[in-house]
Amino acid sequence: MPGPTDRPSDRPATDAPSPVVVAVDGTSGSGKSSTSRAVASRLGLRYLDTGAQFRAMTWWMLQHGVDVHDADAVASHAGTPVIESGTDPADPTITVDGEDASVAIRTTEVTGAVSPVSTVAEVRTRLLGLQREIIGAGDGVGIVVEGRDIGSVVWPTAEVKLYLSADASARAQRRTAEHAHLGDVTSTQAQLLERDTIDSGRVTAPLVQADGALAVDTTHLTLDEVVDLVVGLVEEHS
Repeated sequence: MPGPTDRPSDRPATDAPSPVVVAVDGTSGSGKSSTSRAVASRLGLRYLDTGAQFRAMTWWMLQHGVDVHDADAVASHAGTPVIESGTDPADPTITVDGEDASVAIRTTEVTGAVSPVSTVAEVRTRLLGLQREIIGAGDGVGIVVEGRDIGSVVWPTAEVKLYLSADASARAQRRTAEHAHLGDVTSTQAQLLERDTIDSGRVTAPLVQADGALAVDTTHLTLDEVVDLVVGLVEEHS
């Protein structure tokens, strides 16, 4: 599979255009998921939520009694769980060892534990390989990928790169609304800001605005406005 850093001379000669990769990075609650899924649906592209993969890894650690604050323990188990991500934007499934984990990974317990797990280099390396494999697959169908290091680390040659942000109050309201169906899930501004600090300060693949990424503050934009913007960028590239 061609990787994001392969030189042109390493790739087979072809006149066919490469499938577009849209990298959507940004802070929690900035609208990455809603935007990415809507863009993928409108353009007939695949969709990948890399954050769900880190949550799935975290959920597995909790289920198996691994201390998520013990980096060595997390690292030693990072290669064990079998994590599979569906790429249909209408039904983006996530399974762990064959078990549907789409609801379980959104609980308060997982939300509170995902940051320390995500900082472990072995976890990021394991999931980086999985993410690149999924992006490179698809039989010529492009993909919208959301996360925190897609444009900077996972696929730096993405044709379209965005960095979404919003003020903490708006993000907290959105995240709480997204998870309202789970009953006990809420996101306070303090929790989101703490997650921002951890993600931005980690040594491995920190949350940053990638080179060439368009910064979009979604605080005062509707979802349709953001989606229209991204779709326009993809169509311009095509």
